[in-house]
Amino acid sequence: MSGNTMTLALYFVVFFGIMYFLMIRPQQKQQKQRQAMLSSLHVNDKVVTSGGIYGKITKVKDKSIMLRVADKVEIEVAKAGIGSVENREVTVEKDKKEDKKEDKKDKSTETEEEQTQSSEG
Repeated sequence: MSGNTMTLALYFVVFFGIMYFLMIRPQQKQQKQRQAMLSSLHVNDKVVTSGGIYGKITKVKDKSIMLRVADKVEIEVAKAGIGSVENREVTVEKDKKEDKKEDKKDKSTETEEEQTQSSEG
């Protein structure tokens, strides 16, 4: 009887471990990323609200932002209502391109150094 309960307990522990790594941990990671995105909002950032409104931030307050959606039209939106920051994605893509360029430069300098060493030796 105690062997069956130990096996059952082991199944529960394994099941909880799988659920933690497949569901709970990724959700916590997303929450941290979202919180970091909301805390780093700046004036002139282009954002999209969760309702689908595109705009440019004109003023950042503690719990809300002022969003310019058209000429002379500003609305106040809760920070929690921001879905994504548009101009940040562009900088991430630029960073990836710059990283690729740096990798190519590093490889080319390594091959040049190898060629000079082989010609000397």
